[in-house]
This record gives sequence, structure tokens and C-alpha cells, in this order.
Amino acid sequence: MYDYIKGNVAELNPAYVVIDNHGIGYMVNISLNSYNALQSQKGEVKVFVYEAIREDAHLLYGFSEKRERDLFLLLISVSGVGPNTARMILSSLTPSDLEQSIASENVRVLKAVKGVGAKTAQRIIVDLKDKINAVSDTLLEVKQVSNEVFDEALSALVMLGFAKAASQKALTKLFADEPGITVEQAIKKALKMM
Repeated sequence: MYDYIKGNVAELNPAYVVIDNHGIGYMVNISLNSYNALQSQKGEVKVFVYEAIREDAHLLYGFSEKRERDLFLLLISVSGVGPNTARMILSSLTPSDLEQSIASENVRVLKAVKGVGAKTAQRIIVDLKDKINAVSDTLLEVKQVSNEVFDEALSALVMLGFAKAASQKALTKLFADEPGITVEQAIKKALKMM
């Protein structure tokens, strides 16, 4: 089993990367998140890999960070989710968004991914909800950041003269829809809602 491949990028496109490692070109299937990360890197890159061995092919799936690979491994452990579906999910959602969707049991977000139906989305949530919290403390960090942003936006709206209850209601709805929203965006959008 390979852990990672380090080398220079010989070819890069949204579906795969070819990494030249001492004259051998490794074709590695990647997600859009990894594609974006690799685009910005110059020189030697390090790609964490998962090797899928099938009767008709030996395939490598690569990730720019370990966290994304860990999520990929969790996804393919769910019945009905293969490597390509897992890669599609990780191309559609950032690791943070995926973790949040699973933790908050947001079937709608997972169902929006091409190739993921309602039953598969529910199965992913049921199978991975407890594992996501064990694998990563990121959710706690995201919640803390969201709470700080929420409090800051609420203070600003109250200072602008809006009622605290109305401001909280507007911000609660905004943060439910967009957990990663910034203070400035939250204030602007809340002002339009009130």
C-alpha cells in the first residue's frame, strides 16, 4: 500500500494528475479540491494516495491533504459508495463542508451531489456521523469560529440600532444556510432580511 507520492507535476487536469517520480509517471485520479491545491503549488508536490485494485485495473486516487484522504476512506466504507462516487462528493464539497453536512445530518447537501440519491445520502450520514466526530476536531473549530462570527455580527447589528431578537433570528437563519459566512457577509445579508 502506498502512502504518498512525491514528485513533479508532469500533467494536471481536473480529473487526474501525472506525477513524475524519478522518471516514472504515476497517473493519479484527483478531486477538484486537490486540483485547486495542486494548481497553486510550484516544484515538487506531495500527493497522499489510495490504491484501488480491481480485476481489470489498478487505480490510484490522490489527495493534496491527509484529511481529504481520510474522508475518502470513510466514504468508500459506506455500502453503495465507490471510489468514483466518493471522489465526486469530495469534488463537490470541501472537507469542512462534508464534515458539517454529515454532523448536522443535512441530507439535502449530499443529495445535491451528482450520483448521490436520497438513500445513499442518508446511509452516509447514518454510517459516518459518529466517525466524523472521532476523526476530526475540525467541526469543533468550525463551530467555535461560527459562534465568534455570529456573536460579532449580532453585536454590530445591535449597535446599528436593530432589536437583538430580530437580529438573532436573521443571523440564525443565515448561519444555518451558510455556516462558513464571514462577519461582513452576515451583516450585509441580515440587513437585507430585516
